[in-house]
Amino acid sequence: MEQQSRFLPEGSLLGSPQNTEALSSEAALREAIRTGQRLEARVRVCDGSHNLHVDLPCMQGLIPRAEGALGITEGATRDIALISRVNKPVCFSVLRIDRDAQGKPVAVLSRRLQQEQCREGYISRLRPGDVIPARVTHLAPFGCFVDIGCGVPSLIPIDAISVSRISHPSDRFCVGQEIRVMVKGFENGRVLLTHKELLGTWAENAACFSPGETVAGIVRSVEDYGIFIELSPNLAGLADLRADVHAGQHASVYIKSIVPERMKIKLAIVDVFDDACPPAPIRYFFRGSHMDEWVYTPPQAKRRIASQFAPAVSGGGKPPLA
Repeated sequence: MEQQSRFLPEGSLLGSPQNTEALSSEAALREAIRTGQRLEARVRVCDGSHNLHVDLPCMQGLIPRAEGALGITEGATRDIALISRVNKPVCFSVLRIDRDAQGKPVAVLSRRLQQEQCREGYISRLRPGDVIPARVTHLAPFGCFVDIGCGVPSLIPIDAISVSRISHPSDRFCVGQEIRVMVKGFENGRVLLTHKELLGTWAENAACFSPGETVAGIVRSVEDYGIFIELSPNLAGLADLRADVHAGQHASVYIKSIVPERMKIKLAIVDVFDDACPPAPIRYFFRGSHMDEWVYTPPQAKRRIASQFAPAVSGGGKPPLA
């Protein structure tokens, strides 16, 4: 998608030959003004007035507070959105080149303009079911915040991250990670995201395992009737209770049986242990760009779990950026 490639998450252009060349000289920056080229650099300081100071190879750059993010002047975006950009890459357009009190050139930049173009040229055209790239920006107990283009934020609620329940988004993601997300819909102008539908159905995940194998797993919960152990983000099995097991532990488990009609995987715990491992690399079963419906359950199962992506819009309007 051409528009998608123009409005990638911040950090995507940093270090690229085109970006490096455009920042190399005053003449190159003036050409970027003429063409409206999107550029990226790292924020060095957010001053007391919440202006962002950006180090460019050829001169200093300044993003005035009003140009730091869409919605700042209207109060729809809080100043923390600017403060949190320090030491991180930001995208921007070059508005003009001024001179400071010593006569040195200063590039006046606008991140807001790039976000406006992203919203108008890309985000406003998205449909429920579209799959887009995103970058993890920060993690909260209730979900994962991501950049869906030019620093435009959105949230994946914790229950939409995977079918297997997790205690915190850090169980699945880390800050700075590039992931894929799906547009679930729009509500009051906000883009709603989901992620679990990209991680495969029950049958697709179960096909990766066979009875008689001993495999790795993660203990996700201990219930009165057994222990749920995650084999993959969208698949968990049940093992008998043991006194020395708690949620978050890693385990090796023996697969006793796989029963598709009941969506059950019976496990026997071989060993459990504590280990501070980083989240495993994500395996995406769905590699397309759009999905109309996702059916998690196998055909022979007695119940049906599915997600449908209808184009209904609740609340309407342009997606805000905070």
